[in-house]
Amino acid sequence: MRSIARAAACGAVLAIGSLCFTGTAGALPAGGAPAEAASIGGLPAPAGTSPTGVEGLYAPSALVLTVTDGADHKTGTVRRAVTLSCAPTPSGSHPDAAAACSELKKNGAKFDAITTSGTNRVCTKEWEPVTVTADGVWEGQRVDYVHTFSNSCAMNGGRGAVFTF
Repeated sequence: MRSIARAAACGAVLAIGSLCFTGTAGALPAGGAPAEAASIGGLPAPAGTSPTGVEGLYAPSALVLTVTDGADHKTGTVRRAVTLSCAPTPSGSHPDAAAACSELKKNGAKFDAITTSGTNRVCTKEWEPVTVTADGVWEGQRVDYVHTFSNSCAMNGGRGAVFTF
């Protein structure tokens, strides 16, 4: 059941992200001159809001982030899940979308640089695994990231802003 819910959430993120490419915004008619009435996704765009060229388009960046109890994210219990969209502006249900997007951009969306960075946190060596995942699209590229921490203490010391929710 959890896999179905996760797949549905990822499918929704991908569908939203693909809207950027399916609209007619910025497209020129066959004659090569800009159209009088622009549209976005087949709907009329308000005056002055439609881009006039490709410089107004952006690659989608929308992710579903989860924290799951257990070493296997497919069979573990999902503790929390949020959405994060970074283009054109940070948004989603992530509590600090701006910081998370900034961290992803700074690291080139290399999630390992975020989750495996060094920390001064001292944790016990107990094995109570917690797994974080990121599924979706980052700057137009498919993302499917999974990282397992040995316990909650290790996760809190090395998760960065992206997985702090």
